[in-house]
Amino acid sequence: MRHKVTRSRPTTTSMLTASMTLSVACLGIVLLSQSAIAQSQEAATSASSSAVAKPVGTVKALSGNTITLTTDTGATVNVVVQDSTRLVRIAPGQKDLKDAAPIQLSDVQVGDRILARGKASDDGKSVAASSVILMKESDVSAKQERDREDWQKRGVGGLVSKVDAANGIVTLSAPPASDAKPVTIRVSKSTIIRRYSPDSIKFDDAKPSSLDEIHPGDQLRARGTRSADGTELAADEVVSGAFRNIAGLVTATDASANTITVMDLATKKPVTLAITADSQLRKLPPMVAQRVAQRLRGGSSDAAAHPPASGADSADAAKRGQTTPSGNAASARSGGPPDFQQMLKRMPPVTIADLQKGDAVMVVTTEGTASTQPTAITLLSGVEPILSASPTGNQAAMLLSPWNLGGGGGDAAAGTNP
Repeated sequence: MRHKVTRSRPTTTSMLTASMTLSVACLGIVLLSQSAIAQSQEAATSASSSAVAKPVGTVKALSGNTITLTTDTGATVNVVVQDSTRLVRIAPGQKDLKDAAPIQLSDVQVGDRILARGKASDDGKSVAASSVILMKESDVSAKQERDREDWQKRGVGGLVSKVDAANGIVTLSAPPASDAKPVTIRVSKSTIIRRYSPDSIKFDDAKPSSLDEIHPGDQLRARGTRSADGTELAADEVVSGAFRNIAGLVTATDASANTITVMDLATKKPVTLAITADSQLRKLPPMVAQRVAQRLRGGSSDAAAHPPASGADSADAAKRGQTTPSGNAASARSGGPPDFQQMLKRMPPVTIADLQKGDAVMVVTTEGTASTQPTAITLLSGVEPILSASPTGNQAAMLLSPWNLGGGGGDAAAGTNP
């Protein structure tokens, strides 16, 4: 089902930077493929299919021959390892168990990922395991880091302007207030396509999808092989989603409920947004906001292209353990269009308590559902000069689009959970 995006259709494209934190991302790690799961099923089992459980999750604790597992659904299951239990280790992304290495129970540690298979207890709280497939936490972290780097090197992103499903082509428009060109994404039968859930900002919740589900106005990231001029990309992987871009004034905050209410300048209606641990809240310093506003008014591109990074700023960032992320080549080149993702990473964080009634904000959110509020992916305050340069908020909100899939604390698109 196509989700309508409650913002004006963009007339220019916004190109996502390569940092995503479907960040992406948009990155994910295949814990266990269906083929691996299938190979893990022993033919000899006396239990009926209804009694066979296959919990997947992260190891929470170990005691004797029992592994306490926090499943991906949030439940707690005790996996009981028996003398006959088969234990093997696989690498992230491994497609089958052909090269799986036998392990001992002592090799399992807290934080590792496992898939267990066996007979569930009557109360469903434990599983007598016939097999346990392990993925080490260190292997997952290493794979995530490699994927992040690959998305940075080979990723592009932005707003979808056109979809030609018959020929496997998606066109991304150019970023606002820039001289960049549209990017053509070419999709083949081997391209992995995923789509964000309407009520989640996590890449891990993105579902397998198809080109038919991508529509103009959607946000999209892709990684693959780029042409020499950067205007085309043969995609290995694509992730898309329908998100809301909101620019307006804060009318209320509720730290106890983790919500803020914003009067949307485009719709003239209040929107209540959920703030989660994955939401990224930042504030623009006045000088940076003025430079972005100047760009919106048609001023010098150089004025907005290089936000200040004084020695004090760099030292402060170092204290917080932050580094300047690398963007794609097009946005990072000297004198090129501003790399908003890099700018965002250098901005100071804020909390709900820091936001006051009347503050101007720009927000990228999930669409939400009939039963859930939209969730803020990225919220940026200190944007009064920017909204003054874009009275309806439309152009200003679209400037934030390059950040949306890179939200979630900078890791959403990087696949924080395998």
